Amino acid sequence: MRAAVQQVADGTYLVHGSNTNWVILSEGDAVTLIDTGYLGDRERLLASLAEVGSSPEAVTAVLITHAHNDHLGSAEHLRRTYGTPVYLHEAEVPHARRDFLHQVSIGQVLRNGWRPGVLPWAVHALRVGGTAHVPVPEPQPFPTRGPLDLPGRPVPVHTPGHTLGHTAYHLPGTGVVISGDALVSGHPTSRAKGPQLLPDMFHHDRSRAVSSLEILERLDGDVLVPGHGPVHRGPVREAARHARERAL
Repeated sequence: MRAAVQQVADGTYLVHGSNTNWVILSEGDAVTLIDTGYLGDRERLLASLAEVGSSPEAVTAVLITHAHNDHLGSAEHLRRTYGTPVYLHEAEVPHARRDFLHQVSIGQVLRNGWRPGVLPWAVHALRVGGTAHVPVPEPQPFPTRGPLDLPGRPVPVHTPGHTLGHTAYHLPGTGVVISGDALVSGHPTSRAKGPQLLPDMFHHDRSRAVSSLEILERLDGDVLVPGHGPVHRGPVREAARHARERAL
């Protein structure tokens, strides 16, 4: 079982799992892993590390954009098995512990089941762990402000709305913005193509999610690596502005 691995910049790989993405930042023998897909993506996750010449033992840290099941799936496996630290924004730490869960409910999905793509997406999500219990008992807030001392030197950028502590990651040296679910380029439940917000049912606070697009508009970059959909090339500020105007 393999995932599609695409090099999008020097040392930066976008991996398409089952309807969700994760990112590998490579520097020598060490890597930073950003998100981990669904629980059911574990074989794909491990295969993607091998494909870029790495291994789970070489993962210096797991960075999480937000603690929804389709991004948190194997984080605890890596922490427990290999001692890999799992870092998030401080507001997302209790979410990763599952002190609470801000995630689309089955009721919300059913109420939106008439929309094209929603029911097929939901069936797939159930099969790969969309409702699994995947807490990380000991997640950690980012150890420093600014660039993290990890492969790729990612800079966390707080972009709340989708969840309280949602975080994008900026790689100034390569012009890459890893946007998680704050800005995507496609989703099975959306007919739209290109930069956009996810459908409303997925956001904890939609108004803040729209406002966070202004934060992304201020980032200097020309490669957008989203949590869902293909890589988008072109000024990230324009992609974020386009998504914001579409959402208003």
